[in-house]
Amino acid sequence: MSPGTKRLILGIARVLALPLHLIPARLRRGFLFGAMTLESRLGTPAESLKRLYGLSDDLERVISDRAMALGDGIHPKHRLTNYHDFFVARIDDGKRVLDIGCGYGEVARSIARARPASMVTGIDIEAPLIEQAKAADNPANLTFVLGDALKDLPDSHCDIIVLSNVLEHLEHRVDFLKGIRTRLTPERVLIRVPLYERSWHVPMRDELGITYFSDRTHFIEHRLKEFEDEVTAAGYVIVECQTFWGEIWADCRPVGTDA
Repeated sequence: MSPGTKRLILGIARVLALPLHLIPARLRRGFLFGAMTLESRLGTPAESLKRLYGLSDDLERVISDRAMALGDGIHPKHRLTNYHDFFVARIDDGKRVLDIGCGYGEVARSIARARPASMVTGIDIEAPLIEQAKAADNPANLTFVLGDALKDLPDSHCDIIVLSNVLEHLEHRVDFLKGIRTRLTPERVLIRVPLYERSWHVPMRDELGITYFSDRTHFIEHRLKEFEDEVTAAGYVIVECQTFWGEIWADCRPVGTDA
């Protein structure tokens, strides 16, 4: 969906929602809860759970949209989970850093500000996100590039590669990680991905045969063992691995690199 189409839909929704202000919030909530309760009683428990999980996904998208609005276009998760600190703490100043799949640049911006002697580059395939990143208040040691990380990576050395919620969007992850290792010869690759073992709802959805992905564009949400196996197969050693906020945060080094 293009940004213009999304703005149009949200504008229409705001107009249609105006009459709802005449109904007290408590009554609106009661109506929605009652409707979901009735929906849950239709069909078998498995059938109703599938539908309810679909409603839960829709609600999560609405919540995410309102959270972005609250943050003026920046998702509050950036400041609430402090995951930027994981990357910053593992990057020495003076390094060449490439943030692949940088989105609107919040992680790259944090790194550049915290490590002013480093040269930080963010690359993303989504033009609106790169435009938003470029329009922000960026330090002089930060640049953003529009490009496909599967095709447009530089053939020059980068000291640190950042992959923050990127691998799960790729089908051929091992080949991608191998390509990074051979083309960019990094000292370390810092990775953040969603964790399968984050909630009982994930295996429940899996058992029901419905998607358990937190994003429709994901190819995988790793079990810890799956993540370890893929990174190892790509020629890396995991020197540090943590699980926070339902995610895997890992510091990986190419085999043969001093840890």
